[in-house]
Amino acid sequence: MSRCKVNLKSIIFLVILQGAAVVLFCDWYAQLSPQNNKVHVLLLSSWRSGSSFLGQVFSQHPSVFYLMEPAWHVWSKMKKTGAPAHRMAVRDLLQSVFQCDFSVMEAYLPEKHNVSSLFMWSHSRALCSPPACPLTPRTQFSNNIQCLKACDGTSLQGVEEACGTYSHVVLKEVRFFELESLYPLLQDPNLDLRIIHLVRDPRAVMRSREESASSFESDNAVVLDQRNVPAGEVQYQVLQEICRSHMRINERAILKPPPFLNGRYKMVRYEDLVHNPLWGDLFHV
Repeated sequence: MSRCKVNLKSIIFLVILQGAAVVLFCDWYAQLSPQNNKVHVLLLSSWRSGSSFLGQVFSQHPSVFYLMEPAWHVWSKMKKTGAPAHRMAVRDLLQSVFQCDFSVMEAYLPEKHNVSSLFMWSHSRALCSPPACPLTPRTQFSNNIQCLKACDGTSLQGVEEACGTYSHVVLKEVRFFELESLYPLLQDPNLDLRIIHLVRDPRAVMRSREESASSFESDNAVVLDQRNVPAGEVQYQVLQEICRSHMRINERAILKPPPFLNGRYKMVRYEDLVHNPLWGDLFHV
């Protein structure tokens, strides 16, 4: 019985921390952005780096329209090619979705589609809340299991309308390996784009990937540009590519930033995130 009490208290404590943390994030964006304009945030990371947790911190905030990895659709449709061939398609897709235009998804979805055709859609509180779905009031945390059952009939037009009612649009992506392809989005006058770059100790990433290796087979092939790599070397070479990409992105943003990137990039370590969920000075700009 005492164990249950401890678990319940732990859950309540984590929920409080989650709420406090997202307030700090949103305050940061509000300070940087012009008043009354929609803010666009890209959570840029890699597989098994804690990005789903960080995404949920944003997703549960009542001002945020969140979508998890829309580029999954591009990679699934064009899986016989390598990551470089996908860059422009992924960038164009994000540019449209950030502006709440989901017509771009038509090329990647089945003929008869609705919100349930979107990758991991039920992990977005906004798609489980009015006006997309009456299930979860905006002031409450959503439950993706309940959402799967109750909200799967929303049309993409309904998704667009819901997106337009939020002040922040946040997209999580693990399929960018360089920063340059995002430059047109950073220079788009219709977007107020901020990039949060989440990184994690590669030893922990490797351990996590090894525990669910089969789920990465398709993505691994794209990362490795469809090269014929010995099975025992695949995970190692993929992680090498991921680590190189994190270094390229950070060096470009910190050492050689173009003027339009100033104040729009922030790197966060997953270890700092879990050690201090309130994040203290991490987001003073």
